Parts: sequence; structure tokens; C-alpha cells
Amino acid sequence: MQEMEELNTKDYRRVLNLLFGFMKDAAGEHQMNNLLVLMANLGRDMVLADRCSLWLFDEDSQELWTKVAHGVNELRIPMDKGFVGYTLNSGKPLLIENAYQDNRFDPSSDEKTGYHTASVLTVPMFDSKGKVMGVFQAINKQGDSPVFSQSDLDCLNLTAVYSANTIESAKLTHELEETQREIIHILGDVSEYRSQETGDHIQRVAEISGKIAMYLGLPPEEVNQIRLAAPMHDLGKVCIPDAVLNKPGRLTDEEFIIMRSHAELGESMLRSSNRKLLRFAAVVAGSHHERYDGKGYPRGLKGDEIPLAGRICAVADVMDALASPRCYKEPWSEEKVKAEFIKQRNCQFEGRIVDVLIEHWDDIYKCYREMMENQDDSWIAREASIRA
Repeated sequence: MQEMEELNTKDYRRVLNLLFGFMKDAAGEHQMNNLLVLMANLGRDMVLADRCSLWLFDEDSQELWTKVAHGVNELRIPMDKGFVGYTLNSGKPLLIENAYQDNRFDPSSDEKTGYHTASVLTVPMFDSKGKVMGVFQAINKQGDSPVFSQSDLDCLNLTAVYSANTIESAKLTHELEETQREIIHILGDVSEYRSQETGDHIQRVAEISGKIAMYLGLPPEEVNQIRLAAPMHDLGKVCIPDAVLNKPGRLTDEEFIIMRSHAELGESMLRSSNRKLLRFAAVVAGSHHERYDGKGYPRGLKGDEIPLAGRICAVADVMDALASPRCYKEPWSEEKVKAEFIKQRNCQFEGRIVDVLIEHWDDIYKCYREMMENQDDSWIAREASIRA
């Protein structure tokens, strides 16, 4: 690349080492905010600046914003303000020796933070369509020289190219993940609508499953995966006949067999997906009715044979069934629900999960206290009428 050709041998090696380190770190990072921090750190180290900010253009608000200005919180400025506004709109870089002697300088950031800007370097970031998507801004050159050089501009240009590609890829991945999440919740809502359960059931099961996973000490990625997959636990109910699914009275043995098939049906519907998250949801759907003592269904798995996500979701699902009003029962008291989980420790549910549930009971159960505080008897009657 032309930028690399402008560097001397020493700078060339330093830049390569920084870029290779950045690419390695970026490859294992999936959170946008963390990626932005990595990019700002890369830009700062590339040009030996005191601070470096990666400003992105928000088309909805017509603002430039940054969360990675070193030492400050999120900043937002109008798209035509300051050096970054100039570079955004012109697509041209800037090399400024003394910011306060340039009439394009916007001192508002300094006024907010108490920082003093002297030398400034800005370069545009272009997306794959050639449109400016953001601006890199380096502030206050460090080292022997008090101002940025043409070599620094070349280095930051190189950083901007790699960063723009990384951001576009991350945005696409994020959009795909958000689409998967939306699909999951839509399908979860469909299963709840078919079974005429309370509308917030899947949300509470997802919330409780996520909290249990977190308190078990699972990695954040796994916690999030469980929280996102939990709403799909009863997807198979869309295949159960209404006469069985919405029967107000006790099911016959034959009807119970049909009802139990929803676990395998949901698993079958999801496991062939090309999406990792949906395949994980298949595991939850197929295992959340297994019992720790081996007396559950559909496969009679026992102990650690049951996937951990299924063991967690089983606790969350039963908690919501007991603590929420249904057409066939009023909600159990908090004391009775808690006693039932203690009773079923290492029987229906894994002891370790029950222990975590009891240890963090107040946090996990608080959604039911809030629900009952905000509802009255007419609400319970109305919920019951949905399935009547």
C-alpha cells in the first residue's frame, strides 16, 4: 500500500506489529463497543498521540458520536462541527499544529472535559461504497515532535482502512444476530399465542434462565446464548391440537402423550437450522422437560446427561408456571414456590441450580412480586379468561 511505502524501516516494523496485534484481538471480539476501543487504542499507538477518538456518523440524529475518546464518556456533536465535522463532510484529512488558531476548531469538548487540545490529526473512514462513515481524530502528538507529520497521517489512514472494514463486518454480524433474536421472540410469541398462556411467560423464562446462568458463573457469551434461546422452549406446542393444548381439565393418558411430544417437535423444528443460536435453542426445546432423577421426558435423561441449558430452563419454566396465574389455578404463594424447589432438589432439578436459585432468590423472584403488586383481582380474572 502507498501508505506503507512512505514509512521508514523502523516505523514499518512498528506499524506491522501493531496491525497484526489488532487483527488478532479484533478476530476474537464480537462486541461493537469493545471493537471501537481496540480501534481507538490502535490509532493512538500508531501515531503516538495522547488521545485518539473514533467518531461514527449517526444518520438518524445527523450527529457524530464517540464512546472511545480516551478519558471521557460518550460525546456527541453536530455533523458539521469542528475538525471531525469538516473531515466528515469534505472527505479530506487535516493536519493542525495549533487547534486554537484555526477557526474550524470547536472548543466545546475541551470545555466539557477540561482538556487542552493543541495539535490535531483527522482522517476520514470510508465504507465499501465510498461514503464517509466516520472520522479518526488524534490529539496532541507525543514524543520528540509536538505536531503530527505526514507519516503520522499515512499511519492513521491505514488504521482507518482496517477499522472501516472491521466495523462494516461487525455491523453485519450484529444485524444478523439481532434478526435471529427477533425471529426467536416472534416464534416464542407464536407458541404462547397458540397455547393461550400469559403473554409475558417467555420473557420471564428468558430473564430467569439468564440470571441463573449468570449466578452459576457461566461465561457472558453462554449466559447471553441461554437467555436468547430460552423463549423457544415451547415452540413445539404450535404442533399440538387445540383440543389437547387448550383443554381446561385434566388430560387423559393419550392426551398427555400428545402434549409431551411438543419437546421433540420443537427440537426437530430447530435443529436443522444453519444458525448456531437456533440449533442451541433446539437443545433447550428438547431437554427442558427432562428431570435430574431421570423421570422426565422425552428421553428420560438423568443428571449431567441433560444439557446444562435444559436444566436451567427447566427451573425457570416451572418457577413461572407455579408463580404465575393460570386459568386452572391461582399463583402459588412465594413461600410455597420456594419450598417446592427445595423439595425437588436433586429430584426434578439439579441441586447446584436449586442452591443458586435459593441463594439469589430475592433478585430472581422479584419480577413476580412486581407483577402481583401491579395487578389486581380483575387482572387475574382477565388472564384466566384468555384460556377459558
